[in-house]
Amino acid sequence: MPKLCIVPTPIGNLEDITLRAIRMLKQSEVIFAEDTRVTRVLLSHLDIHKRLVSFHTNNEHAQLEEAIRLIQAHTLVALVSDAGTPGISDPGFLLVRACIENQIEVECLPGPTAFVPALVVSGLSGDRFFFEGFLPHKKGRQSRLEYLATLEHTVILYESPYRLNKTLQQIVQFMGPSRRISVSKEISKIYELHFRGTAEEAVAYFSNLAVKGEFVVVVGKEKSSLPSLDNA
Repeated sequence: MPKLCIVPTPIGNLEDITLRAIRMLKQSEVIFAEDTRVTRVLLSHLDIHKRLVSFHTNNEHAQLEEAIRLIQAHTLVALVSDAGTPGISDPGFLLVRACIENQIEVECLPGPTAFVPALVVSGLSGDRFFFEGFLPHKKGRQSRLEYLATLEHTVILYESPYRLNKTLQQIVQFMGPSRRISVSKEISKIYELHFRGTAEEAVAYFSNLAVKGEFVVVVGKEKSSLPSLDNA
């Protein structure tokens, strides 16, 4: 029987991959990859040589039927993203849904994802949180921010370096300058950084910093407290 295996890959340090994930990649006959060039670097590091098929945001709808036929023709096919767990803020869920509709077994391995370590090290409440992911770039952005400002638990955002400053400024605008936030950069990489403070302090800090890499912004509840910690 054919099976699709969702395999999380390291979000930074290449050592952040489980033994089980390595075994499943070795056993897979085909690997769907967000960017085959990125995945080939990881597989080369692991001394794994498999057929790679591109599956990303620019081709997922057109390729979905062919992907299902390919899975049905094999015993085990893996799906990976460039970093982290496929299906989180990427098109992997479309392939999973299509497999379910076609009675194809789907297995997801536990593994790396950026928002969990960012939440844990933020010092903000993690008992209840809302994962927003990426905000809309234009249409609907303000209404989403207005909605998030009303929530009574921690909010988690993904952001690119190109829109980080804009997002921080809008958090000040819609949630208030004293709202406690934590901004994590390049988790599990050599230039990993965590800023903890108020939204207003974050705007000042990152406006004077060369903004590169991928960011996770954790926004505390309106009356949340934050321990006094040095940024590192």
